[in-house]
Amino acid sequence: MASFQGKRALITGGGSGIGSCLALDLAEAGAEVVICGRRREPLEETARRAGGGIEVHTADLADPDEAFRLAEAVGPVDILVNNAGFSSIVRSTRYVGPEEWRAVMDVNTLGPAMLTRALLPPMIGKEAGDVVTVSSMAAISPSIMAGAPYSAAKAAVRAWMDVLATEVQRHGIRCITVFPGEVDTPILDRRALPPDAAARATMMMPEDISTAIVMALALPRRATVSEIAIVATEPRDRTEDVRAAMEKTG
Repeated sequence: MASFQGKRALITGGGSGIGSCLALDLAEAGAEVVICGRRREPLEETARRAGGGIEVHTADLADPDEAFRLAEAVGPVDILVNNAGFSSIVRSTRYVGPEEWRAVMDVNTLGPAMLTRALLPPMIGKEAGDVVTVSSMAAISPSIMAGAPYSAAKAAVRAWMDVLATEVQRHGIRCITVFPGEVDTPILDRRALPPDAAARATMMMPEDISTAIVMALALPRRATVSEIAIVATEPRDRTEDVRAAMEKTG
């Protein structure tokens, strides 16, 4: 694994799934890692698994004030990974209500945009930095299984990252958008039909996504992997998943 000695990284949603795995991988590679999330207990568990040394902050990034507070508390970073994600329980455009729409958009779009905005000035000042945002294959292939709000939010994130890149790449800042397919993480429990063990066995694991991100970050500064789309090798039948998403009303 490449060395990230001397690099300070902030990972949102670091208490579970992709964020937790990436925090452990970057810490093992020598980075000074900071993680945040809404609940302290999972964050502390990630830090414990790393053997200590990972800095923990709680923040609800759906609130812009919390994003700015977090940025002030953490200070300048070399790597920002916008990983925190949230999906509605109701997925159908016919039934999902305004509060779920707002919550999904705030966590997946407003939060990353405001946190990145707050942390950009020091990166621009030193003419170096990496902004990684975990989107979803739902941004590329929207589906009722992923949900109307989640698909829309992740597509918006892709557009925002494209615009961000055009603004900051001249300042030496790399922007990397990641589009995972199905990954066995806790967010799957929010689906209308949570996948069983057989379905999960066909999916990617968080470490697969972490490996891809670390690979992109490890490249020389002259090279940028602007987008990473990564899907499971083995296809699975999603007929029942789609049917459940269409029928769930609340």
